[in-house]
Amino acid sequence: MFYLVKLVQTGWNQEEFFVFAFGFSWSVSRSCREGSGVTRCQRKQSSRPASKSENRKQHRMAAEIKPAPRSANDRFSTTKKPELLNKLEGCNDDVNAALLIPGEEGVISVCDDKTIRVWLRRDSGQYWPSICQYMPSGCTSLCYTPETRTLFIGQENGTISQFTLSDDCNRLTPIREYLAHQARITNVHFAKHTGWILSAGRDKFFAYHSTETGERLGCFTFEAMCTSMQYDALSKYAFVGDYSGQITMLKLSATGATVVTTMKGHAGSVRALYWAEGPQLLFSGSYDQTVIVWDVGGKRGTTYELHGHNNKVSALVYASNTQQLVSAGEDSVIVFWEMNAMRKVAPEWVESDTCQLCTRAFFWNLRAMIDQKQIGIRQHHCRYCGKAVCDKCSTNRINIPIMGFEFDVRVCEGCFQRLKSEERPSLATFHDAKHSIVAMDLDEPRKRLLTVGQDRIIKIWDLSSIWTA
Repeated sequence: MFYLVKLVQTGWNQEEFFVFAFGFSWSVSRSCREGSGVTRCQRKQSSRPASKSENRKQHRMAAEIKPAPRSANDRFSTTKKPELLNKLEGCNDDVNAALLIPGEEGVISVCDDKTIRVWLRRDSGQYWPSICQYMPSGCTSLCYTPETRTLFIGQENGTISQFTLSDDCNRLTPIREYLAHQARITNVHFAKHTGWILSAGRDKFFAYHSTETGERLGCFTFEAMCTSMQYDALSKYAFVGDYSGQITMLKLSATGATVVTTMKGHAGSVRALYWAEGPQLLFSGSYDQTVIVWDVGGKRGTTYELHGHNNKVSALVYASNTQQLVSAGEDSVIVFWEMNAMRKVAPEWVESDTCQLCTRAFFWNLRAMIDQKQIGIRQHHCRYCGKAVCDKCSTNRINIPIMGFEFDVRVCEGCFQRLKSEERPSLATFHDAKHSIVAMDLDEPRKRLLTVGQDRIIKIWDLSSIWTA
């Protein structure tokens, strides 16, 4: 009734009213159905298979950052590439984590087949297991301290097992077990200065125990499963990422844990965290395919987004000597990000009822649609200035490395003309790992990188060609 009165007041005749009502209802109905990929037009033409362009149009999301199509040769075009040194094969189930033993030609891995394997490099140049320790349940995470040769293993049943690795890497001596969780442990970390063993699990629980007494010192319960964890030894802060995409900062003491703040920025679960103690930066990788840099030491809440992956980001390490962040994910790509470069914070997206360039109404702005006698359109955003624009005013795509956009993204016409005339050197290098990565470890002094793949293969890479003097 409101719309009819309004239309009469604006002087529309009956024919114009029916045209508007039919067009608006059809537009809203179609936009509501686009999420499921089925429209009324498609049902009428079900006998004709949809073309590729139609399928792409149906699944297009306004706020999604889609990488520009490019060939593999263009993406990995670099003369400096990591050299594959070894492949460690033979695991009967998924490998959840692995690390390089500092100062030795060895690797420690944990697997869902309930085994802890210690691999040593033989005279032939190949790695073979010197230890294959079977556990009561699947091994999900590990932490190794080379100074004391102490090894902590998180398990599927929620138990943490503590071992001592012999000097010849041929024997694991059991020390203690901690009944820390009631579900799969996702991360363990040993704070050697305080003697605490920290753990996070899928039971939505974070806990830390004393390695001297075995008693629990503190805990914290989350609303979602804990998926990642890091610890700052100087400030005694623990960073816990969860399945909802939040990162919680906890202050730990001998009497318990208290919440300092909650960091929100990811649209997917936080799969990987890494704390860089020197620059006081926290890096987070998520299932939303992005990496966020949190400037914790600056105490200003500054964050930088890095977009360079086509799939879930699953592993992060930081090279302090070269000031590079290394990220890897399920897209089988290893990205080296230059963190010493000057970067610009991406702007906040402006919310508006009309396009800020052509003033055309968006589809929820009924009053402006009636006044303009036009069907509403979808809202988009320029990645450089943050303005709310329509599709016609943001047809151009361009990469913005200074903001972390290594792929071409949507920009408005004014920003496109400005960026096109500026130099935009890439601040990241891409390398093909040839397997979907789930975990990673870095031995910076020896320039070695270890990757764990979904194919149950552990690869060791030489980074000498990348980090040449």
